[in-house]
Amino acid sequence: MVNLIKNRSLNELRGVIQKSVYERINVGNQNRILDLFNQRVFLEKTIDETITFNKKLTWDVSNQDLQLTTTAEELIEVFKLRSDVYIEIKYQNEFPDMIEGLNFDKYDKNSAIIYHKNDNEITSTVRVIFDSRNKLPSEGKFSFDYMREKYNTIGEISRLIVKSQTSGLNLDFKNLLKGVHGLFINNDIDITISGIKQEHYRLYSKFGGILVEKELDSYGELDIPFLIISWDPSLASKFFRRSFLG
Repeated sequence: MVNLIKNRSLNELRGVIQKSVYERINVGNQNRILDLFNQRVFLEKTIDETITFNKKLTWDVSNQDLQLTTTAEELIEVFKLRSDVYIEIKYQNEFPDMIEGLNFDKYDKNSAIIYHKNDNEITSTVRVIFDSRNKLPSEGKFSFDYMREKYNTIGEISRLIVKSQTSGLNLDFKNLLKGVHGLFINNDIDITISGIKQEHYRLYSKFGGILVEKELDSYGELDIPFLIISWDPSLASKFFRRSFLG
């Protein structure tokens, strides 16, 4: 019976993926078909492992609009949103789609993927990548080995995506950071790391527990000043607690 249920779930997953992929790609030749097949296999594996990983995490379910992704449909919507926003802000060269219209990678498999909904639509998302044998994506720019010697568990905050940017503290942004804080507190992470635009540091410096680990003139294909920062959410400031947790 367990195997039957598992097979049925995988078939449903493949149906969601097939619909999402073939709506976006026109296949023109045999090589393209083979590439698409390999990409779909990787997408299926990514979704299956990501769902399993997220279901094992401790999460506060009191806010129904702020959730961890635990279904294939949710993940597909998150991957679509990443792709749409990165195309709009011209980040595709640094963070390319694995499949046209779907932005995901190997790090999703051991990531807590958080999303926020407005009017039943996913409008923002962020992930916290738990350190693994794959290491962390920003290590292409800066090694975190010295932090592994200091902390038992480190994680990287990445793919922070908000569909509609507004001035001030966007509601989606506030909810995502609230989710990251709760995830950190409830899942035994010792420290988080992230890459941010230098111009955003003024805001992040108010969070409490923020340290600049490295200044970069650029971040890969993004030719603008970046900072690698560490954040201990357990040291959240009065500003963060009032503005994000209140």
